[in-house]
Amino acid sequence: MTVCLGRLAANFVKQEEAKKKVRPLPKLRPTTLCFDLPGFTNHRHVVTVVQEALASGGVRGGRVVSGRAPNMKPLEAAARTIARAVQSGSKIIVEKSTVPVHASETIRNILEANMNPGCSFQVLANPEFLSEGTAVQDLKSPDRVLVGGSQTADGQRAIDALVAIYERWIPTDKILRTNTWSSELSKLAANAFLAQRIVSINAMSVVCEATGADIHEVIHAVGSDSRIGEKFLHAGPGFGGSFFHRDLLSLVYLCESLGESEVAKYWQIVLDTNSYQRDRFTKKIIKTLFNTVTNKSIAILGFAYKKNTGDTSQSPSIGVCKQLLEEGALLNIYDPQVTEEQIVKDLGRHAGCKSVTVHTSAYDAAEKAHAVVVCTEWDEFQELDYNRIYKNMLKPAFLFDGRSFLDHSSLRSVGFQVESIGKRFTRPPVNRMHAHWHV
Repeated sequence: MTVCLGRLAANFVKQEEAKKKVRPLPKLRPTTLCFDLPGFTNHRHVVTVVQEALASGGVRGGRVVSGRAPNMKPLEAAARTIARAVQSGSKIIVEKSTVPVHASETIRNILEANMNPGCSFQVLANPEFLSEGTAVQDLKSPDRVLVGGSQTADGQRAIDALVAIYERWIPTDKILRTNTWSSELSKLAANAFLAQRIVSINAMSVVCEATGADIHEVIHAVGSDSRIGEKFLHAGPGFGGSFFHRDLLSLVYLCESLGESEVAKYWQIVLDTNSYQRDRFTKKIIKTLFNTVTNKSIAILGFAYKKNTGDTSQSPSIGVCKQLLEEGALLNIYDPQVTEEQIVKDLGRHAGCKSVTVHTSAYDAAEKAHAVVVCTEWDEFQELDYNRIYKNMLKPAFLFDGRSFLDHSSLRSVGFQVESIGKRFTRPPVNRMHAHWHV
């Protein structure tokens, strides 16, 4: 987002310079964008991308201190740096990272306490609504852009300045103007609602397995309701990514700090149920493999938290792997984008003692395995030659579809004993004609 917005703003500046509406600008560090806008003759505006200052800190990376409280130290340090760097004039600071509600007030207080004489600041909340794997497209064609600021005259002028940039490529009716607090809270609310949908359908998958209902049929029936729709109704081992987890924790902390303990409990249950789904999937693996995985070879297909990204932040695969390793399993892991270095780093101490091997193909990972566990919904996993995989596995060969997206009928016809989230299978009868008996 920083790079894309930076280039768009830079292009805007060049166009205005060509029209001789603004004076030429000095070269600046890429994390700070300075530009003049027509109609703002006495104001040179600075868009400082605060998220860059947070990249190694708790707010951006999802670290939490004191329980659920976000680590605000990097953000506060960024505000002090900006205050010292700006020598004069009226400047605009734009929050780009997800931040706790009232973070802009914190920024403003620090700026006012540290700014040089003759300076003034406006702080805008302009949260990102970008997804891993589609971030550039989300920026180019967003559902909406949210710009929040002070309801004062200066605050509205600051909002106008940022809106003028976005209007270069985004229809005006998709740019929403709000007060600062609404903008900050809306980002948390959006991620909380999306996480809640994932957790809700995963909760239904538990009921499906217990009753014999098919989660895909339930999703289709529920999603056909125009009030609900099918987006984010995909059963799996739990949501991953740092954003959902971090923003839910931030929302829980916010509610607790406001004294709204019942509301905090509600959102905490979303987090707890997500963890339960991951743990339940792991227990199903262990139970199905005759209640023990000690010294058994298990192929893990997929380590990223979702397809089309190498991001492993809060990936359910990490929790599944750690629990299996604690039970003594030997893991053979393959992911088309996640590096071996990242996998070893995420598993930490669990990756030692030769219990983890990272492979460059799914076929190598499944060689002589007791079971295959699909943790990420990579498209290539639907195109694998499962006959080849089955032939090279130990029998009975188990396959656990953690994303419930493979062709289960085909897999069972090959010979796999299939387990999937949201479905209950009866065991296929053993074909005695093809059994080989040795005395």
